[in-house]
Amino acid sequence: MISALPTEIKLATLLVALSLLLPVFAPSFSIASDGNHPSGAAVPPAFSADDFDWREIVPYLFTAASLPGEQGIQAVLENSNVLRAYVANEVRSECRPDKNPCTANGSDTLPPLPHEEVSKRIGEIVREGIFHKHKTAIVDYQLTRQPFPFSEIAAVRSEKHPDAYFMLAFADRSYTAAQVQAKYGVPYDTSISQWYSVFTYRLDSPHYTSKAVFEIDPVDGAVIKVAVSLKLKNPKNRH
Repeated sequence: MISALPTEIKLATLLVALSLLLPVFAPSFSIASDGNHPSGAAVPPAFSADDFDWREIVPYLFTAASLPGEQGIQAVLENSNVLRAYVANEVRSECRPDKNPCTANGSDTLPPLPHEEVSKRIGEIVREGIFHKHKTAIVDYQLTRQPFPFSEIAAVRSEKHPDAYFMLAFADRSYTAAQVQAKYGVPYDTSISQWYSVFTYRLDSPHYTSKAVFEIDPVDGAVIKVAVSLKLKNPKNRH
């Protein structure tokens, strides 16, 4: 059921994660930089696995859950600090005098990267990568430029239910269960699923329920993947 390559969120693994997060919907889902910088260019700040905080993506999942598929996915990915950092690195890597000069007036440092340029590139990622299956819109994007703490990012918007999902695969085994607990505290729930230990965290509001599921290798405690879900509450169930 789980891919033999746990750092890749292939479609089957992605949908298994969805069924783990919200089992009620399982039937619907059955299915960095390489270190080479141009001369004179400033090296962008490093981005670490601990810079990601699943709670920061929840407001955008809440927005996405009320939008059509592509718009919902764009709302999530455009506001992901992980993808923005990765895309900024990609854009800066293209700053060459003979191709796409980014320095201003011969300066030996790069000016701040325009927010709009990063958003435009993320929009292209969504438009080119989105696909639909079983009333579900999905973007599953490989973060192949390394080093970078993540290897894959995915966003999912159910077109049948008011739900949205966000997932990341970790690029190496440097981020651990101990770091997860140091950042977020004791999990709301823990369990074992196939070859993985699972830490679950939860946010509950009058308007939604959100969960973050961390898949962890029980042998060395390395975090393999995190999947964040958000489900809107029916108005009659709000309190």
